[in-house]
Amino acid sequence: QVQLVESGGGSVQAGGSVRLSCVVSGYISSLNCLGWFRQAPGKEREGIALIRINDDRKYYYANVKGRFTISRDTAENRVYLQMNSLKPEDTAMYYCAADTSRRGACSYQARDYNYWGQGTQVTVSS
Repeated sequence: QVQLVESGGGSVQAGGSVRLSCVVSGYISSLNCLGWFRQAPGKEREGIALIRINDDRKYYYANVKGRFTISRDTAENRVYLQMNSLKPEDTAMYYCAADTSRRGACSYQARDYNYWGQGTQVTVSS
């Protein structure tokens, strides 16, 4: 079992920045990847930033590459998402997710992640 708790969401003006944090606890040695996903109303949940645990390789969805940065603090068992140059279309519920059932490259598909946080809302106004 893995538990994930997100924090750090809120409202921000376009062009601003937000940093999300996710505390990871439980059977951490089983982790393959940690990821940040988002879901806007009426849209599917999409993987936007992923990190592979064994080598810290990072993966980014094209629409956020260069603006968002995923990182982790192994001492505090946290994973972060630094979001800069935010746009109104970044408005969504953001989720932290863990994949413990697969090995290899991180997947952008929500169905491949078996543990989820409760989500934190990010709203970007124009």
